[in-house]
Amino acid sequence: MDPGDPTGDPATGERRCTGQDPLLLLQALQTLWSTRERQQLQEEAWRGFAALDDPLAGLLDMLESCRDRRGEGPSLEAWISRQLQCWLQAQPRPSPAQHSLRLKQLQARAIRVLTESAPSLVAPLTSIFQLQDADRSCLLVHVHRLHHEGRFREAVMLGTTLKLQPELDVEKMSVPLLLQDKVALVERYVAGFPDLQRRLLALMDSWCQPDFDIKDVARQYPEVTSLSLEKLSPKVLSRQVLRLQERYGVAPALCPNAAMWQRLAALRHLCHKRFVEKSLSQENWADHVQGLVGQSPWLQEQLSQLLVSHGDPVTAARCAMGLSLPEERLPAVVAVELRRLRLQGRAAEADSRLEGKDVKDRYYQLPIPRENMHLLASWEDLTRYEGALLQPHQVVGVDLEWTPVFVAGGRPRPSLLQVAVEGRVFLLDVLALSQPPTGQGAQAFSRLVVQLLSDASITKLGYGMVGDLQKLGASCPALAHVEKQILGGMDLLLVHRQMRVANMPTSGVDEARGLRGLSLLVQQVLGTALDKTQQLSNWDRRPLCEEQLIYAAADAYCLLEVHQALCREPARFHLSEDLAGIQRPRHTERPGAQKPPGLQKASVSATPRQVPVAVAVAEGAASQVPARAFRVVCDNMLQGLARSLRCLGVDARMLGNGEDHRRAAEVARQEERIILTSGQPFHKLRAQVGAGRCLSVDCSLKAQQQAKAVLKHFNVRVTHADIFSRCQACNCDQYLKVSRDMMKQLVWLSGHQEGPRSSGDKATQSQEVQEPGPAPEAAPGGCTYDRPCHWLQAADLRAETPDMLTNGTRLQLAGVPVGVLRTPGLRHFYCCTRCGKVFWDGSHLDRVATHFRDILESAPSPCEPSPAPSPASSPF
Repeated sequence: MDPGDPTGDPATGERRCTGQDPLLLLQALQTLWSTRERQQLQEEAWRGFAALDDPLAGLLDMLESCRDRRGEGPSLEAWISRQLQCWLQAQPRPSPAQHSLRLKQLQARAIRVLTESAPSLVAPLTSIFQLQDADRSCLLVHVHRLHHEGRFREAVMLGTTLKLQPELDVEKMSVPLLLQDKVALVERYVAGFPDLQRRLLALMDSWCQPDFDIKDVARQYPEVTSLSLEKLSPKVLSRQVLRLQERYGVAPALCPNAAMWQRLAALRHLCHKRFVEKSLSQENWADHVQGLVGQSPWLQEQLSQLLVSHGDPVTAARCAMGLSLPEERLPAVVAVELRRLRLQGRAAEADSRLEGKDVKDRYYQLPIPRENMHLLASWEDLTRYEGALLQPHQVVGVDLEWTPVFVAGGRPRPSLLQVAVEGRVFLLDVLALSQPPTGQGAQAFSRLVVQLLSDASITKLGYGMVGDLQKLGASCPALAHVEKQILGGMDLLLVHRQMRVANMPTSGVDEARGLRGLSLLVQQVLGTALDKTQQLSNWDRRPLCEEQLIYAAADAYCLLEVHQALCREPARFHLSEDLAGIQRPRHTERPGAQKPPGLQKASVSATPRQVPVAVAVAEGAASQVPARAFRVVCDNMLQGLARSLRCLGVDARMLGNGEDHRRAAEVARQEERIILTSGQPFHKLRAQVGAGRCLSVDCSLKAQQQAKAVLKHFNVRVTHADIFSRCQACNCDQYLKVSRDMMKQLVWLSGHQEGPRSSGDKATQSQEVQEPGPAPEAAPGGCTYDRPCHWLQAADLRAETPDMLTNGTRLQLAGVPVGVLRTPGLRHFYCCTRCGKVFWDGSHLDRVATHFRDILESAPSPCEPSPAPSPASSPF
């Protein structure tokens, strides 16, 4: 319809159409909508669109006539809009000219409709009427109105769809969503706008200041203050900031506060290595710590507190003296001890006592003289020893050293490549040889490495060799993907795994407790472990110290001796005589990646240079424990594991996001529970509750894999009757059974007859344990889920609030979709008496039983009848 056509005016909606009346089309579609005949509905809609004189104006007529009849359920108006959008895309007719008067008139009407419509209409109307090019003033007014009304999510989504971000205040739009933990939505909002991304990062980083209180911000938004704010603590939020900083390619200087929290995490790790594992020398520890702390007063204070927590004030004072920490930054007791040490002039004596040298014969000793260690730092050196390095039919050990990186965005840069042959070790200085990248040294180095790896007659030994070579390729462009050129390689990491599968009963297992990776393999095969105190040293510093050179040589040469021992006595280590036949390293396999089980005895090796997958502390084989008698407390990093254990009937408490890990020890002692934890708190918690009462779990595994490993480790007996015997949400084991008819009435009386909300800022409650299915499904063993519990009676509900139990628990009826109430064969529901969550029989029961079939008892669970009377009649 042309704007000058006398048959109608699209701006006012007045029309004298010769085609089909859009309101009659709407009535026909409403009739079909109620029957749910979607195929017929679509055909009728497309025929109607083709019969309209002006489909765009006709759509607006239909939407304006429905303005007062919008509900919260599925919207016919939104469906019609999306169908017209698809119909227009399939038509050959051109769209209105972008700046035509007719389009502007239609856009004005569409904007008026949009401001009074549900969010589901935003996308189709924007596409149909090209609203991103319309008058932005009206759209901005509408966005600000939504924000003022507390509809923050709708405001951001509308601004994103219409590309209004440059004209809106990013802080004003983002803060309410960040308080609601809707970071993903904020990321979409600033996507494609680098300036907004930088401003968002600056805002989030300002919240990472050590003395910042997020509650001060939350008070400005009372609509969201009821939500949990633990995820916005500086410690947790800093991880989000660093992730976005790397994603957006923003300079680290823009996020100084987040970087400071990352440095604090690195300090904790280094203190754990130095004082708990004792795998880091004092010199290397001090070198890393000084680089991390710098002149930051806050980090100096945090380091002082860490020193006190890991030792007595005397030890803390000695370390503070060595690091030259300002006395005013130290705790009072440490400062007093520091002054005493200075007055007595005992610094040198203190340092010597602190280091505590280990006896040499406790560790693996390099069996070759010092003159047989060759440091190669130039192309002339490579040329001189090329024949020895590339001699055919020999066996060589290959290893790589690099300086650890403790800050975001950093990448480990290889520093030294070790190649060990019989009687000699060659230490190739990667830093010296690779500079300049196009120089003779770099070319000779790359050529030699490729020749060595591609010669099938030379057996190359490594431990996680593919990962080492990937790091080398990332640092030297000429060696990119060099790991794919390996011929004749043997990764002893894979051999070590085969030894573990065979459960090798070596004599050194007990002494190896706490060892891992190559050090553990050397201990198991040769009887003495590797000294790893130089592993985290500064490998970029030149010249390298003597201790570093000896450590690097031993790291490579021990591979030769381990290989020789395994070849001499493979049966002793439960291996086949053909070691090369054991699974070879694949290019797609990440070195150190391990499959479940995720819990292993301390004698089991783990990924090199990584924390062990888990350290089991229970001694001996325990008798079987029924699932419902097994009681655990999980730290806040294992909440998924806690829910999986509850799914199998285990009494599992979990710490909240804001609770300190020490709370787990208190709960374990008071309630006689096992502690399940991850990471550094393990050693402290084990010391508080004793051996066998604390287990460290690998966070990289999925929750269900963790659950399997925990149950197998503690020999827990799980039956089909245990599945869903506890509420996954709150750990309660008391349910009420509700008939379908009563559930329908409860849903209707509570005002949820149209189903849960499909839009808006309030989070929609949804069931977590069961999913609706076409009918109740039988679990393995031939039984559907039918827990023995009481039927819900009228006396169990408050008369004035029919959706609330007499104990004050409100039933979460909004989580029951309308379609589930109409499911054929579904007879009853279950309500948790503590949190009110509603569950029903569905496909999830069968999936859980199938997933955990290897730990479930083989005998099927009995179908126990309910002790309560059947609800033949409704109390309402």
